[in-house]
Amino acid sequence: MTQSGNRGATRTIFRWIHIVFAIPILGYIYSPFDKLPSYAPATRFVFVPAIVVSGLWMWKGLVVRRLISKRPASGTGACANPGSPFDGF
Repeated sequence: MTQSGNRGATRTIFRWIHIVFAIPILGYIYSPFDKLPSYAPATRFVFVPAIVVSGLWMWKGLVVRRLISKRPASGTGACANPGSPFDGF
């Protein structure tokens, strides 16, 4: 599989994680008030952090991959202009 194919698959996986972990939060929001204490710990410590991490990865995953990459950034290639609005495409 090509690198762009891996990125597409990774983005799809993170998108589904984002969607699936949002469902319990909707239940937390719309559940009766007396049921909230049973949802609170899981929502605070599992679902919200998972949504935040997956959302940030989908939004700024390219920047994170650049930061953890072992090779130094070169001034050539498709992403040569760091201020380009097409950065990452």
